[in-house]
Amino acid sequence: MTQPPSSSFTSVSAGGLLAVLKNRCAISQAFDPATGGVHPPVIEFDAIWDTGATNSVITQDVIDACGLAPIGVVQTHGVHGAQLADVFLVNIYLPNHVAFGAIRVTKGLLPDAQILIGMDLISHGDFAVTNFQGITKFSFRFPSMRHIDFVQEHNDREMRKHMHGGRNKFRPKKHKTFGINKHKKKK
Repeated sequence: MTQPPSSSFTSVSAGGLLAVLKNRCAISQAFDPATGGVHPPVIEFDAIWDTGATNSVITQDVIDACGLAPIGVVQTHGVHGAQLADVFLVNIYLPNHVAFGAIRVTKGLLPDAQILIGMDLISHGDFAVTNFQGITKFSFRFPSMRHIDFVQEHNDREMRKHMHGGRNKFRPKKHKTFGINKHKKKK
């Protein structure tokens, strides 16, 4: 089976570790470019990434700027308890041309951002957060292409180290200069 083309992006902190995963993303009214017609305006906002959120959320600022109309109401459950929230159908544009069309989002209040990217989008791709050398990077790829497994990566590295660099009790030691097996039985 051929893998569909992927698109991806990486966001890097300006220096130091991030307490909140945040970048710029954009929203437009839901639109299928294949149908033709005039493309609605695409407007950028600050977005936070939240693996603890089931669905994506937009604020009233996004609704007003994009001229969105609700398509329904759902009951949401958050830190402030259960409440009714308007639902909107939007296209979401992540960095580097990673885009999702016709996504159902709910209206909510967000501190320091206008979009919350939840698991409804994150679960469609591969998402990784690293903090190597005190710099936070988070990266997203759509569609998902493979599993990232740090335990397997560690085990593979250890196996290579033992097979190529360290003494391996399963491999006879070869003579350093000529590659001759010193343990080979003489006839």
